[in-house]
Amino acid sequence: MKPRITVITLGVDDLDASLRFYREGLGFATEGIIGKEFEHGAVVFIELQPGLRLALWPRKSIAHDTGLALGPASATELTLGHNVSSKAEVDAVMAKAASAGAAIVKPAHDTFWGGYSGYFQDPDGHLWEVVWNPQWLE
Repeated sequence: MKPRITVITLGVDDLDASLRFYREGLGFATEGIIGKEFEHGAVVFIELQPGLRLALWPRKSIAHDTGLALGPASATELTLGHNVSSKAEVDAVMAKAASAGAAIVKPAHDTFWGGYSGYFQDPDGHLWEVVWNPQWLE
């Protein structure tokens, strides 16, 4: 099997609040909530880059669709890495996230491996790492 990831879905508790955070707060382009006419169908899609979308879908809908019991959310199960081109850009993204209402978990700092990174959480506790990696210069 050759992996081909096209959608990363984040389970959210309040779809409207998550939409506001990502669209108004972080400036991500989206059509907004679609699929409201279907039970368990309301979802937000955000194009991250060609061929990759971020989906925001209520946790209750994911539980219904999969048949799994709705369990407690855990911020340490997954992180999303947002790589940028400089330390200054890390600081700018972290500031934008904070002004959007993100919880800053770990302020931007020099890392032991020679990079620079910080962590923030969205309204549902999903962890984003904003990172400059000098070994990944484009």
